[in-house]
Amino acid sequence: MTRRRWIAEHWDEATATLVGPQAEHLVRVLRAQPGMEADVVAGGHVFHAQVAAVAANEVRFNLISELDADPALPITLVVSVFKFDHMEWGIEKATELGVAAIAPVIARRTEKHLAQAADKRVERWRRIAHEAAKQSRRSDVPLIHDPVPLAQRVRTASDATRIVLAEQERSTTLRTIVQEAVEAAQNQMPTLELAFGPEGGWAPEEEALFDANGWRAASLGPRILRAETAAIAALSVVASFLE
Repeated sequence: MTRRRWIAEHWDEATATLVGPQAEHLVRVLRAQPGMEADVVAGGHVFHAQVAAVAANEVRFNLISELDADPALPITLVVSVFKFDHMEWGIEKATELGVAAIAPVIARRTEKHLAQAADKRVERWRRIAHEAAKQSRRSDVPLIHDPVPLAQRVRTASDATRIVLAEQERSTTLRTIVQEAVEAAQNQMPTLELAFGPEGGWAPEEEALFDANGWRAASLGPRILRAETAAIAALSVVASFLE
């Protein structure tokens, strides 16, 4: 039988602790008792664990042995904030596909009311990523950055291969750039950063900003895709090279 998997809020070398909603569910719904076994994610590692102590809002586990687990894909999605229900779906699916981080940005064509409300949505996005990581049995939870203006993210120093998906780009495909990055990295796993624009695409000055800061423009093909569809399609292309 597959053991349930939990993501610990606190841990040390020998124990891990769940608090808040996870602990409440474990205690009230699943009737956790000392000796119950589970898989627990702690510090990016997965452990076979056993309940050691139970309180109303806290469950402590003894960590028995570390289990094999697939690491996250070394990919950061830079996503121009778009309709929140679609964005939440995209965060969930990107988490399931193994993305390491998601960086929301405010672009010129980001709708104003979405830009203004984005900061208040971050904690909800993090909860969605947390739940998706648990459901997909990941060994970690993707980092959800605070929203920042696009220019700030584009200019941030990075050793990653940085790729901007651009509708007007036709000659260079995402597959080509990723393949080049894999070959250049040789026996190492390349780190990638993929940027996706808002409805209406990137403004001309934003395209120039990407180019001036070393980002490479790439195409996913001739079809026009929604932002969340483009992100999932791109992750699938990259995963075919990295996994």
